[in-house]
Amino acid sequence: MPTIRSCVAALLVLVGLAMGREAMTLRLVAAGALIVMLFWPESLAGPSFQLSFAAITAIVALHDHPRLRTFGLVRDEGVGRRLLRGTALLLLTGVVVEAALMPIAAYHFHKAGLYGALANIVAIPWTTFVVMPLEALALVLDAVGLGGPFWWLVAQAIGLLLWLARLVAASPGAVSAWPAMPDSAFALMVGGGLWLALWRTGWRRWGLVPLVAGAAWAIMTPAPDLLVTGDGRHAAIRTPAGVLLLRDRTGDYMRGMLAETGGSTEEPGLMSEALGMRCSADLCVATVAGQWRVLMTRSAYLVPVGELIAACRVADVVVSERRLPRGCRPRWLRLDRPTLATTGGVAVSFARGQVATVKRPGDRHPWRMPPRVMPIRKERGKLG
Repeated sequence: MPTIRSCVAALLVLVGLAMGREAMTLRLVAAGALIVMLFWPESLAGPSFQLSFAAITAIVALHDHPRLRTFGLVRDEGVGRRLLRGTALLLLTGVVVEAALMPIAAYHFHKAGLYGALANIVAIPWTTFVVMPLEALALVLDAVGLGGPFWWLVAQAIGLLLWLARLVAASPGAVSAWPAMPDSAFALMVGGGLWLALWRTGWRRWGLVPLVAGAAWAIMTPAPDLLVTGDGRHAAIRTPAGVLLLRDRTGDYMRGMLAETGGSTEEPGLMSEALGMRCSADLCVATVAGQWRVLMTRSAYLVPVGELIAACRVADVVVSERRLPRGCRPRWLRLDRPTLATTGGVAVSFARGQVATVKRPGDRHPWRMPPRVMPIRKERGKLG
C-alpha cells in the first residue's frame, strides 16, 4: 500500500507539472487520498494511510503559509545565511511533522517519539545527498559490472543512518508511552489538525480548540488497571512498579502489546515473582489498586469445583480462558470464555469503575461475526 500511494502521488505530480500547475498543493494531497480511498476504503482506518497523509498534509500546509513562503524565498545572500535559513526550515518542518504524527502514533502504537525532528536535520540531508546518489550510481555501474564498490558505500551510508536512529531511540526520554486513549479524543485531535491545515484565513486558529481539548483528554486518561486478551489466556495488571503478566511463558509479541497498552515502555514483570501476589501453577490472586481482589486461572488444568467456587466468592473480578461453573459468582465482574467471546479484549479501570471492551453491542462488521459456510457434501452413489 505505501508503494501504491507513492506511485499515485508521483503520477499526480507529473500530470500537474505537465499542465503547468504547482507540484505540491493540498488539492494534490486530497486527490491522492480520494484515489486510494476509492479503491481501498479500508485503508482509512489503518495507521499507514493516516501517517502518510498526515505527514504530507502538514508539510504542504506549512510551506503554503504566506509567512513561511516569504521566509523561504531565494535571496541574494551569503552561503552562511542560506545554510542557516535552510536549517531553520528543515527543523521547523520536522517539528510540525512530529506534532502531526504524534497523536496517530500514540493512538495506534501507544508510543510517541520526541527527538525525531532533531534527528531529521541529519537524516534527511544524508539520505538526499549521500544515500540516494550512491544508490543511483551503483545501479548505473551495475550495467557494466562495476557497481560492487558503490553498493558497499551504500551499505556504509545506510549503516550510519541506522546508527543514528538507534542512538536517538536509546536516548533518555526519546520515547513516551501512552495508554489506550478514547476514540473521541483521537477524533478531536485529528479534526483540529485538519482544520488548521485546510483553512487559510483567521478561522484556522479555531482548530486549536478541538486539538488542545483532545490532547488534554488523552493525557488525562489514566492507564487501565487490568488488561485481559480476548481469549482469556493472557492478563496483565498495572502496579506502581510497572506492568505484571499472568503467565510466565508469554511470547515477546504479547509481552510488548500488553506493556504498551498499559502505557509502559519498561519490560513487564511476572505476577508469580512480585511481592503481594499469590500464585500457584493454576491460579493467581492479585490485589489491584489497594483493595480490588482479582482471581485469574493460569493453566488449562481443572481446579476442584468447590475450591474454585469458594475463591470466587471473595474475589471482585474473576478471569479465565475456560467456562467457569455457575456457582463461581464474583462480587463485580466475571470474565470467562462465554463472556469474552461477546466482549473481546477487556480493559478495566477500578478507580473509575469503567470497563472498556473491544467488541461493542450492535457491531455487525463481517470481521467481527464472520459467516459460517457449510462444506459442500456430495451425494452418496455419485462419488468418483
